[in-house]
Amino acid sequence: MSTGKTLLALALSTLLPASAFAASNDTIIYCSEASPESFNPQIASSGPTFVASSQVLYNRLVTFDPVKNTPVPSLATDWKVSEDGKTWTFTLRQGVKFNSNKYFKPTRDFNADDVVFSVMRQMDPKHPYHNVSQGNYEYFTDVGLDKLIKEVKKVDDNHVQFVLNEPNAAFLADWGMDFASILSAEYADAMLKKGSPENVDNWPIGTGPYALQQYKTDAQIRYIANPNYWDGAVPTKHLIFSITPDVQTRLAKLQTNECQIIPAPAPVQFDQIKKNKDLALHTVDALNVGYLAFNTEKKPFDNVLVRQALNYATDKQAIVNAVFLGSGTVAKSPLPPNMLGFNKDLKDYSYDPEKAKALLKQAGVEKGFEATLWSMPVQRPYNPNSRRIAEMIQSDWAKVGVKAKIVSYEWGEYLAGMRKGEHDTALFGWMSDNGDPDNFADVLLGCNSIKTGSNAARWCDKGYDDLVQKAKLVSDPAERAKLYGQAQEIYYQQAPWIALANGKTFYATRSNVSGYSVSLMGSDFSKAKLN
Repeated sequence: MSTGKTLLALALSTLLPASAFAASNDTIIYCSEASPESFNPQIASSGPTFVASSQVLYNRLVTFDPVKNTPVPSLATDWKVSEDGKTWTFTLRQGVKFNSNKYFKPTRDFNADDVVFSVMRQMDPKHPYHNVSQGNYEYFTDVGLDKLIKEVKKVDDNHVQFVLNEPNAAFLADWGMDFASILSAEYADAMLKKGSPENVDNWPIGTGPYALQQYKTDAQIRYIANPNYWDGAVPTKHLIFSITPDVQTRLAKLQTNECQIIPAPAPVQFDQIKKNKDLALHTVDALNVGYLAFNTEKKPFDNVLVRQALNYATDKQAIVNAVFLGSGTVAKSPLPPNMLGFNKDLKDYSYDPEKAKALLKQAGVEKGFEATLWSMPVQRPYNPNSRRIAEMIQSDWAKVGVKAKIVSYEWGEYLAGMRKGEHDTALFGWMSDNGDPDNFADVLLGCNSIKTGSNAARWCDKGYDDLVQKAKLVSDPAERAKLYGQAQEIYYQQAPWIALANGKTFYATRSNVSGYSVSLMGSDFSKAKLN
């Protein structure tokens, strides 16, 4: 998978600083946390990448109701499912225009060919685009679509049909996820004939509210509004991402109007933002979980007693109090508390260093051991200050004889190393992509997710896995909830993680910004404007 360091950087000999546009009413500047891994969300896995690609350049078959978090029409206006739950037929929106770029101008509207191309590129290893840009379709395989989909076919220009190998309760919601963005098959065919298929990923063409104009790695991305956007006129002509990894610098740029929107301000900055009449702090209830994953393939973390001990050794409430400052609550489950299937009766590990020592002795490591503790280089609602959390865990573990060495890497390198299992322990987290519990229970801890890399604990328990796989097949919400509840009991006993916190999503804007919103699907710039 490409990272921000290896993604093609477009030559910008006349690149102006974002601040040059700060006073312009036809321009909004967003201070992004990191460079995108790619401009094709099919081959990416990080939040900053999705904001810069799928949430600006593309659309999907469905999107999500911002209140109910349920699928609603987008590029598909309607859908029906067969009685056996195995055949889904989508009716596609007509008259949707693709953007264009210097390499290609579309000659037709969006149709079923584009859906089939977008699916088959990810699903078929023999597809001519499958190996373009390294061909790692992590999300598609994480949610099991490579095995679930038996066939996808064009019925006619306005209808596409999926035939599944078995029913799947999360299937519809999957098509609102970032990886499910619809690419242009016509553009792909043209670039293949020209011998430059990578242009599809580096110079993307989608149906979204904006088109990519220019990019300079680790500096700036420029977009221009889609003049024919199907979902209504885009009120702001220019959108600029000023790539600003440091949380303090992001706030400083917001204060000086060099940026009008910033993601993930630190909790310690909230009061400062609230006291400034030119700024506004926004909060969104989120479906997320922050955690520390033990690499259960490495000693001594292959021993459940060690994992349980370190759960008892970690003062989670102190971490939430010190780091989240009211923006989060202590987590005890892989599922967020407001999600279907959350086991409200699930036990949690209390802070008990003496019990931790006793378990370490029972595990044969009473003299302690050394391990690496990976700390994320970015801020997230589920982890607003990874370094501070790592230091508090390091201090807690030292009290029971475990010496943790904190390490960190550039974000793309961090993700790649964790997917390969290079860590001993690692701080990570997850934000819901589709509102379905399968997106947490299976994607993060299922056995198949070890191979795809999203199971950072590299933990496979047959009892747990059987329950979450069965839950996919059940359409009745109460029955699904019961199965996920049982799976969480196994999770508690086996302790592949320390579940740390569930956080709220915060972002800040200049007071004159309206129309911008953040929801389950991420950032929506399509109606953003300066008043």
